[in-house]
Amino acid sequence: MPRPFNPDPRLNKEKAALVLFDVLHGYLHPADPHKEALVAASGMPTNIARLYRGARAAGLHVFYARADHAPDQSDLVPRLTDTTMDLVPWPDPTQPFNHFVTKDTKDAEIAAEVAPNDESGIMVYKHRWSAFFQTSLELMLRARGLDTIVLAGLSTDVGIASTAFAGRDLDFGIVIVRDACYSSRGPNHDFFMDRVFPRMSRVMSTDVALGLM
Repeated sequence: MPRPFNPDPRLNKEKAALVLFDVLHGYLHPADPHKEALVAASGMPTNIARLYRGARAAGLHVFYARADHAPDQSDLVPRLTDTTMDLVPWPDPTQPFNHFVTKDTKDAEIAAEVAPNDESGIMVYKHRWSAFFQTSLELMLRARGLDTIVLAGLSTDVGIASTAFAGRDLDFGIVIVRDACYSSRGPNHDFFMDRVFPRMSRVMSTDVALGLM
């Protein structure tokens, strides 16, 4: 029989978990001053810190989906793409994509704003864009009886999108916190929040999400 529809919008600890995607030092605090200024101006670091503190106070499990790429790129399958991750066409069309953040570096550390100060943070090490692909995330959620994920982090049009699609196909409820996500690629953030995510999830602000916890 089909599972009964549950209209309860609350995000309580019995059913929901916070999934922070690639909230890494190298992404929240990029070495390029211009990029760092854009991230800061978006308000995302402040909002994601508020979201993290609120989730902890409400007793939600917090999962960190974090890149764990090998320094020698041995976990990368080279592929041809039209552009860099910044949508800049390659000067040499045969140049393959490479990982920016690799493990055991400062850039790969959880950013200070949301770093767990105890053993409560659950690490999910990933090698692809989706937090679900060949990771333990689904198992750890279901083992705890959790059926809803609250997604935040970056980038909106890469890891957040890939994880949202995967989570939807695994029948998880999904909440995407709009102002606690970020993309540096032009209108992509607003496009996904306005035109894509509402069909598979609930899209809300940090304030609304905190009010539901």
